[in-house]
Amino acid sequence: MADSLLILNAGSSSLKFSLFSDTDPPALTIRGQIEGLQTASKFCARDASGAVVSEHSWPAGAKLSHDEAVEFLFDWGRQHQQSNSRVVAAGHRIVHGGTQFTKPVIIDGRVLNELDSLVPLAPLHQPHNVSAIRAVAKHSPKLPQVACFDTSFHRTLPRVAQHF
Repeated sequence: MADSLLILNAGSSSLKFSLFSDTDPPALTIRGQIEGLQTASKFCARDASGAVVSEHSWPAGAKLSHDEAVEFLFDWGRQHQQSNSRVVAAGHRIVHGGTQFTKPVIIDGRVLNELDSLVPLAPLHQPHNVSAIRAVAKHSPKLPQVACFDTSFHRTLPRVAQHF
């Protein structure tokens, strides 16, 4: 059975995902998104060449939460992906790591609490990023999750650019 890495980018109204083979280097196998969360939700998945492999729309008026989007994604993966592939870790794009997170970190209860404390610094993004982490943990409690921070990039810039 081949191992895969799930990468999630949870926004305010979408959940973008990519699935990579756990090889060196990792190879993209599938990517897509669920857009229109809380409004008119639509799902689309594409293979590595960009060809559409699956689409789904919810009925008008259906409001899909991040939890429901993650659950749909895992269910879809079980039904439509190759049965010889299993997700062994999940990575999350997180907008704000504050001063305490300067590189990717394995997510545990302490990290999750610290991410919650940073919501005031990125109120339009951070709650959705954290929601996806919780949804994955609810679905697969033993699945390792890693947070990668936008702010880590900014810390590598010259000091004047950081302050600007």
